[in-house]
Amino acid sequence: MGRTVASAIVSSEDLLLGGLFDPGAVGEVIGGVPVAGAPEAIAGCEVVVEFTNPDVVVENLASWRSLGVHAVVGTSGFTTERIEAVRSMWGDGPPNCLIVPNFSIGAVLMMRFAELAAPHFAAAEVIELHHDRKADAPSGTAVATAGRIAGASAEQRRAVESTELVAGVRGGSVDGVSIHSVRLPGLLAHQEVLFGNEGEVLEIRHDTTDRAAFIPGVLLAVRHVARFPGVTVGLDALL
Repeated sequence: MGRTVASAIVSSEDLLLGGLFDPGAVGEVIGGVPVAGAPEAIAGCEVVVEFTNPDVVVENLASWRSLGVHAVVGTSGFTTERIEAVRSMWGDGPPNCLIVPNFSIGAVLMMRFAELAAPHFAAAEVIELHHDRKADAPSGTAVATAGRIAGASAEQRRAVESTELVAGVRGGSVDGVSIHSVRLPGLLAHQEVLFGNEGEVLEIRHDTTDRAAFIPGVLLAVRHVARFPGVTVGLDALL
């Protein structure tokens, strides 16, 4: 994803690729810019796009905050608790921080449609499917979707809460909404949201088949992150 974003920035007439940071790819050259192994490679840039492992993202964000660089964050694994930790660490800004669970415009709309549907159904479940190299589960998109469903609806209502004969078979729970994570080679990024009422089921599904789908959202965030003080979550405000 980092290589894809860097190439897109190089191809944009109004943006300039000012630096690259990845301790695992030092010396590689993208768009004529060498990859550095120290965060100071980003010093002097206006915006940094952060796609990395969830284990190090908060440490990286602390570096960007200290360098005075706006941050656009596409790293997964941002629970409510982690977002609040970033808010506490980051403060009001500037610089600003925009955390985006999914840069796909279609995925943003899928989450919004799920939020609109939630009050009208008794219960919902989220099934997210990703490639087998994804470092975490569930996805940030699934966590955000579950949170929005829970925030828009009453408590999940089922006739029976099934006893698990195999531990974990009912998925994990985020704000009372079950999430099921699938990891398989051949997948990229996909999500289904299932809503149930007596006598009917509504399914909302989004499929990403190429990482190019993320680029318009990333560039939108890069161009506008300076407008949103402090820490903002999601592309909704930009759309």
